[in-house]
Amino acid sequence: MAKTNKSKAVEKQIKVRQVRSLIGSKPIHKGTLRALGLGRIGREHVLPDRPEIRGMLRNVAHLVVVEEIQ
Repeated sequence: MAKTNKSKAVEKQIKVRQVRSLIGSKPIHKGTLRALGLGRIGREHVLPDRPEIRGMLRNVAHLVVVEEIQ
């Protein structure tokens, strides 16, 4: 039986806060914000700092503020 290493590498996290409204935005941007767990101004969500998430944030950079959590 193979041994498994149960310790996981500590993954960096980022806090994303929506600061602009979705009114007048493209449908793809609305869907991206929904996938990030946002949808109203002032909502915050903590997400893992991964390339997939960073790419989604790049698409809606004009609607959100991103902070790195140490």
